[in-house]
Amino acid sequence: MAAITAEPTAVTRPLTAASHGERNPQSLIFLILLWASLAFGILVLVVLLVNTVLEGRSRIDAALFTNYTSQIDPATAGARAAILGTAWVIGTTALLAIPIGVAAAAYLEEFASKTSRFARLVELNVQNLAAVPAIIYGMLAAAAAVAVGIPRNTVIAGGLALALLILPVVIVATREALRAVPQEIRQGSLALGASPMQTLTRQTLPAAVPGIATGTILALSRAMGEAAPLLLLGGLVFVKFDPNGLLSGFTTMPIQIFDWAGRSQVAFQELAAAASILLLVLVIAMNGLAIIIRNKFTTGR
Repeated sequence: MAAITAEPTAVTRPLTAASHGERNPQSLIFLILLWASLAFGILVLVVLLVNTVLEGRSRIDAALFTNYTSQIDPATAGARAAILGTAWVIGTTALLAIPIGVAAAAYLEEFASKTSRFARLVELNVQNLAAVPAIIYGMLAAAAAVAVGIPRNTVIAGGLALALLILPVVIVATREALRAVPQEIRQGSLALGASPMQTLTRQTLPAAVPGIATGTILALSRAMGEAAPLLLLGGLVFVKFDPNGLLSGFTTMPIQIFDWAGRSQVAFQELAAAASILLLVLVIAMNGLAIIIRNKFTTGR
């Protein structure tokens, strides 16, 4: 087992035109274009949000949380099965992706030799996997489920697909968090007689928890909004039961929204907008939790 060789992280200063004295016309035009692009993006986002809220506000009620979906009566339809299915699938995704992602990142960052061809190959593939389309992970999960004899439209198959999707993100976020831990902590632990593994489990990993938690929560919030791999797995769009295990059928909120939004009735469109608002609130809440965790541990140091 190689010794711990993490390099200290250099402090990066923000690059601004003003601090570097760039006042020429080209720089100003470029800055104006940047601000215009930012303003256009924010304006489009605000218009979409306002339109969604206005369209779906009449269906944000208790029935949305307690009723099952309906194919003929949108007035009484709800997203109960989709909400519970999302919780089951995201929970399974976290159980599959977090341990594997953290362990892989710890090996690559703390133990793997920087000159090892195997480690460099794994690192290169992790970086490339982050750019693979989401539907490809659905195909991989479907093939894995068929290979081990598991029905594709089950919670465990959906969790596997989303775990494959966010695994590169978890690995990269964990490596960055480990890299940010001061080298003196490792050297002090080793100087006191701790082994490299003891240094990792008792010093380095606990110190990196804020960064790991932040990156992991953001990855899970991305998985919560994914529908393509689950649709490829055969995720159900008409579910009138609560998921009760890993081998249970499921639907999720993106799949349910996809189904409702494709129907011609105006009432289903309003229902899809209401479910979109709920999904957006959940994603924002998860992102907010990540920010709180990061700020809490940062200010506590």
